[in-house]
Amino acid sequence: MSLKSKTPLRFFFLSGLLGLAGTATAQLNPNKTITTAVPVLTLSPDSRSAALGDAGVALSPDANSAYYNAGKLGFVPFNYSISPSYSPWLRGITDDMGIAHLSGYARLNPRAAISGSLSYFDLGQVQFRDSNNGDLGNYNPKEYAVSVAYGQKLSDNFGVGIAARFIRSNLTGDGFDARPANAAAVDLGAYYNKDLTIGAGQYNLGLGAAISNIGNKITYTNATQADFLPTNLKLGAAITRELDAYNKITFTVDANKLLVPSPYYIQGDTTTALGQPSIGKRINQVNADRRAKGVIGGMLSSFSDAPGGFKEELQEIRLSAGVEYWYNDLLAARVGYMYENEEKGNRKYLSFGLGIRYQVFGVDGAYLVPNSRQNPLAQTIRISLHFNFNKAEEAFGPSNN
Repeated sequence: MSLKSKTPLRFFFLSGLLGLAGTATAQLNPNKTITTAVPVLTLSPDSRSAALGDAGVALSPDANSAYYNAGKLGFVPFNYSISPSYSPWLRGITDDMGIAHLSGYARLNPRAAISGSLSYFDLGQVQFRDSNNGDLGNYNPKEYAVSVAYGQKLSDNFGVGIAARFIRSNLTGDGFDARPANAAAVDLGAYYNKDLTIGAGQYNLGLGAAISNIGNKITYTNATQADFLPTNLKLGAAITRELDAYNKITFTVDANKLLVPSPYYIQGDTTTALGQPSIGKRINQVNADRRAKGVIGGMLSSFSDAPGGFKEELQEIRLSAGVEYWYNDLLAARVGYMYENEEKGNRKYLSFGLGIRYQVFGVDGAYLVPNSRQNPLAQTIRISLHFNFNKAEEAFGPSNN
């Protein structure tokens, strides 16, 4: 039994939805999206960033900071913090898929903290069928990732961090010609934070940069069919304006680019390619060579391998932007937008959210409004809780000591 004949449709649909499915071959409309394994690793796990269009690399640090940028851990505001999150997934298609995430940190000293997290993706019950529509039974596919991170201030305004991650993807269980897949990966992050006075206004500037999921390729069958993890470069900025003693507003923007090879295709009219096996063979061979690259080679080539040149490289950049308003550090309102080029996945949606903090407890919610009613991301919600214990100053003294 081939893997293709028994792989459920929702796997292909999920990958396509995330803009990560398909290998380019000679066809009239070549697929220009980028293929990786475990695309769920690119989804924001918490409600705060989800409400800001998935921006987060330069936001003020919280319990979920290590996912976006481990460099922020040296700036965390509490001694301890824990945040569980949950999102039902693809509610327009099924009611048994969901993403759960648990993250937290502990400060080690005034300039450093460690963090741990667990992400769990339940794809629900799937009925497998062979190429003749024969019933092969049901299975509950699932993926999870366990991460630990460390962040350190190198100065009062600059910090760096590193995270290590174990990933397990079990889409079909054991048997037939497939098996669960494992991978290990690391993240690297840097964060800059500075209070500014401009005229009569008080501002805070945050700048962030991170590379996530640098790790071994993953395979469900054999080593010759290994796929890249979604290695991702994130750059972002956030600026906060204190309007008065009770009100402040933050504007943030992120740019993301997958650091994996782009699919190769023939530019222009490919009609003649369909009738010329040599052209189709070349397309397939180039794509095979790109998939065979090592992790570092794939990362380096990802900046210059798009068949459409520099213009297409720019199309591979996903943009996220959002605005966050806080009243008295108690109530928050958020709005954001995420943009992905039509030929690179076409995810476009508005996001909205609310938050509240009271003593040690907090809760955030987010809701996505996609670019079309038929989009499966419609009605996507996320809920996050926060438990924050001991202000940093109470435990260690002022954070800039």
